[in-house]
Amino acid sequence: MANAHFKVPVAVNEPVNSYEPNSKEVKSLLGKYKEMYDQEPIDVPMYIGGKEVTTSNKRALTSPQEHQKVLGHYNYGDKEHVSQAIEAAMAAKEKWSNLPWEERASIFLKAADLISGPYRDKINAATMLGQSKNVYQTEIDAACETADFFRFNVQYMSEIYSEQPESSPGVWNRLEWRSLEGFVLAITPFNFTAIAANLPSAPAMLGNVVVWKPAESQIYSANVIMEVFKEAGVPDGVINMVTTGGANISDVVFKHKEFAGLHFTGSTGVFRTLWKTIAENIENYKSYPRIVGETGGKDFIMVHPSSKADMVATAIARGAFEFQGQKCSAASRAYIPSNLWEDVKENVIEQVNSFKIGSPEDTTNFITAVINEKAFDSITEYIDYAKESKDAEIIVGGNYDKSEGYFIDPTIIVTTDPKFKTMVEEIFGPVITIYVYDENKFEETLTLLDETSEYALTGSIISQDRYAISTALRKLENSAGNFYINDKPTGAVVGQQPFGGARGSGTNDKAGAKLNLLRWVSARTIKETFVPATDHRYPFMG
Repeated sequence: MANAHFKVPVAVNEPVNSYEPNSKEVKSLLGKYKEMYDQEPIDVPMYIGGKEVTTSNKRALTSPQEHQKVLGHYNYGDKEHVSQAIEAAMAAKEKWSNLPWEERASIFLKAADLISGPYRDKINAATMLGQSKNVYQTEIDAACETADFFRFNVQYMSEIYSEQPESSPGVWNRLEWRSLEGFVLAITPFNFTAIAANLPSAPAMLGNVVVWKPAESQIYSANVIMEVFKEAGVPDGVINMVTTGGANISDVVFKHKEFAGLHFTGSTGVFRTLWKTIAENIENYKSYPRIVGETGGKDFIMVHPSSKADMVATAIARGAFEFQGQKCSAASRAYIPSNLWEDVKENVIEQVNSFKIGSPEDTTNFITAVINEKAFDSITEYIDYAKESKDAEIIVGGNYDKSEGYFIDPTIIVTTDPKFKTMVEEIFGPVITIYVYDENKFEETLTLLDETSEYALTGSIISQDRYAISTALRKLENSAGNFYINDKPTGAVVGQQPFGGARGSGTNDKAGAKLNLLRWVSARTIKETFVPATDHRYPFMG
């Protein structure tokens, strides 16, 4: 067997296509979109070991912007399928974890090139159809960020394996980076195709085996991810995709002695429930499971009186309303000083009223549909609450219609109550609430901001005053795991802004960084002594 210390290709962020009108990229993507729209509805199986498993319980996959359009069906599984997925994972574990790391690296580097190359249009079109993202939001997510996760994680893996301890004379110390003893459960959200790809692949890359439960409303593009994994050479059983309800997953996975880790992105409430369930079963496991979660946010834009109104308005327009506010990082509350408010108000109303709304197939549309009826109903309840409140005013938007697709107008609420319901609770839709504060109470408002929400995911400070920026950085130290200066609080890039928050927003294990991968390895220290002692006595004994 040949041996060498292998250097992986230096990771570089995937270039983002701009999809300008009549460009070859937009023509190619829209051609694939139409092809997939017109094709016969597909049947998405579960992937368990080497089998594509179907059931008699078929559930429709529809398009948010045209909810009568059936894109296909997925096969709803039961507890037995979850058990089969665990068995398949454990059967694959020894061979996979013993595979030389460079072989695993090669698989995911190939997956990155497949995503950025021949599968680019397919995974983007699937995301547009199934998750209603416009072309640009789709491109930065499904194609670029997914490829970035694969390439940068390979680089981080090689860096982790190269980290070794010091040795003293006559002793060789080394670290062995083992996979976890058991299997990892990955539970992924609807809003980012890249997150759906990263959560099962990051542990797998480190030699772990995975049971993956994608969100129901993301299964259409999840199927493309599984196609890429298979073509890239991920062996059968390493990543098993099971499409079933959360109760079926919990009842089997969290009672299994081989459960070794949870990689989760979703709601805070669900994550806390899962953590409690794991704790209740802790004595059943071979080892203490790794629990990694990124959950909710109530992300903020804090504005200093020295700011420029047009910068503030654009940060609100983009930060709150890209992908209909369905980003964990989306700006959901803003604090505007009284001296700027009239200019900001005029500018942001003009920008938001210029948005076009409709299907992502029309590339001039900035706003498309929210993900499903449940989300639509939840978001519009907040809008109706604001309409009926004496403490709030809707200055733009407030209308909605689900007759054809789940469309909600971008909505800006202004409140006189800094603890108003929509300033505190996560909405996860195209709604932002603004509180206008006394321009002379900047520091007091920083304290108010910090104490308002249980979340601490993202936030930004907009200011032309460097002292004010420094003050905000200090006073809001624990308010956001990703903090932005003079920018919107969204758009983290793999390898540039590792993503994650604390408090009610998760464990802050930073997807897109080495920190996350370290959770999926178990270190073993090895000390080798070359000339062992032959007498128990030490020199001090005389």
